[in-house]
Amino acid sequence: MPRRPAPASGSGAPCVSETRALLRWLAVGGAVAPRRTVLDRWGSAAAALDAGPTAWRAAGLDARQIEALGGPTTPAERHAHAWLGQPGHALLPSWDADYPPSLRGAPQPPLALFVAGDPTLLWRPAVAVVGTRTPTPVGRENARDFATAFSRAGLVVASGLAAGIDTVAHHAALALDAPTVAVLGTGPDVAYPRGNAALLARIAADGAVVSEHLPGTTARREHFPSRNRILAALALGTVVIEAAHRSGALITARLAAESGREVFALPGSIHNPMARGCHRLIRDGASLAESTADVLDVLGPLAAVQAAGLRRELGAPNSADIAETFSAAGEVALGTTRSPESDSTAPPSRSGDYNRLWQALGFDPTAMDQLVERTGLTPANLSSMLLAMELDGRVAVKHGRYFRIG
Repeated sequence: MPRRPAPASGSGAPCVSETRALLRWLAVGGAVAPRRTVLDRWGSAAAALDAGPTAWRAAGLDARQIEALGGPTTPAERHAHAWLGQPGHALLPSWDADYPPSLRGAPQPPLALFVAGDPTLLWRPAVAVVGTRTPTPVGRENARDFATAFSRAGLVVASGLAAGIDTVAHHAALALDAPTVAVLGTGPDVAYPRGNAALLARIAADGAVVSEHLPGTTARREHFPSRNRILAALALGTVVIEAAHRSGALITARLAAESGREVFALPGSIHNPMARGCHRLIRDGASLAESTADVLDVLGPLAAVQAAGLRRELGAPNSADIAETFSAAGEVALGTTRSPESDSTAPPSRSGDYNRLWQALGFDPTAMDQLVERTGLTPANLSSMLLAMELDGRVAVKHGRYFRIG
């Protein structure tokens, strides 16, 4: 893995020159493998750009890519840079510490991710809910019910913002004020279909919108299979609600299996053409999901393992363990085990930064900029600590504001 570029002062984001260099590497397009090779070789986007045509050619870049790398700044790059200058927007290169771990080991991980909203959601246990763009009424009900149950269980509902099942799943999570992640095949600022523009804006405000494409990138057929690989890799499992025999949801399911993730499919009537894809998946080895319990019974233990691993990676000093408790209905409560005498108002540890953050938090929701002002810590550091405290069950977040829970 290449070394991480030096961050800008006071933040965890790449410095300005590094950001512009990275945008250039993303904007040239073409084969990803040669670009990854030269970036890995030189350790940062700026250093790779300074390496020059000889190094680029040796890494396998073609003539068009080399010409683009040496050309003037494009309107697409300028638009992307302006987009990144807006609050709540981030660019995570694959070597960045904030890049989601679930993508690192996945096949063909993106060189970088554009994120609108809360990037820490990409670290949380998630389930992908996907299906046809033209669901039946029963399919819509199932998508809503399953996404609602997953949100209540503490899993992040992820989908692709497409019409139909995707849209229903996102709305179901938002209806509970629960986080949802939308993975796009367009730029992070482009809704597809256009009718989902308001939904896109709400997810960016209350969840996270993710794309490997520069802001402003419009819908292209070839982008959606690659979008599906990101969605499949980010989630612990993929649940296909309804899908025709030929469906993009089946691509997501296949990519999920290739990434070592769980795949579930809901059965349907033999007379329903939108059930044929699900029946095909079940024949090919996908798990039959007749209820949400069928999914949660499998994903719950995986979520517990992921949560514990994240706490270790984040360096959370709290010794409490993540506990997973299943009811007969299969709902899971992601919380912490505490002894009866445990004081929920006590700080999570005596370490300086965590104690300072705990003292800055109250039972009333507090915005990130207020926490920065109160603690003197950077947003990047606060985000990591808040996620660890959230996994410990001591902090909750709603509409981007954090508060203690007793």
